[in-house]
Amino acid sequence: TLITGTNRGIGRALFDLYKAQGGPVIGTARHPGPGEIALDVTDPASVARLAQAVTQPIDLLICNAGVLLDRGQDLDSGYPLAMWAQSFATNVTGCFLTIQALLPRLRQARGKIAIISSQMASDTRAPGGTYIYRASKAAVLNLGRNLATDLRGDGIAVGIYHPGWVQTDMGGTGAAIRPETSAQGLAARFAALSLDSTGCFETYDGTPMPF
Repeated sequence: TLITGTNRGIGRALFDLYKAQGGPVIGTARHPGPGEIALDVTDPASVARLAQAVTQPIDLLICNAGVLLDRGQDLDSGYPLAMWAQSFATNVTGCFLTIQALLPRLRQARGKIAIISSQMASDTRAPGGTYIYRASKAAVLNLGRNLATDLRGDGIAVGIYHPGWVQTDMGGTGAAIRPETSAQGLAARFAALSLDSTGCFETYDGTPMPF
């Protein structure tokens, strides 16, 4: 199992959960701590170094690294171009580059890819605001759906997931669930993912999400 963005929040909770289960797990972070590998998903050179460092087949790749930069931006004067660029570089392009670089290892294992998106990606949920984050999560949802089609022939299943409203730096202290609850639910979803359900968009508790 390889997880991106394990320095805190949901990524850290997933890393700790898989570590406790005893299986081999690799965590990545821009500034790695013990047991983690350096990875900046926005830097192609960093992604290439990761691909060179990982020599074993990958059963499960969890694309968790992401940012929410535009909370509270003003529609008339906010949402600067650099914020769009940074958000899409992390939430969308970085996800794709990581998957692309690790495809040989995923093909070796006929592994699975889990993409952490958000219910804010759904075009049926449009309360306004947070345009950059919503657009980037909708884009990575679309990315995952299309990867599911193209990778079916390789035996690689792809799932896209809403982790819940989680008590993290991104979700805030008033969020509904703890990272550990989200991680346990997500791990169950990943275990159930197969070619029969590839392309799914689900919550951490298994509820289907509208696209």
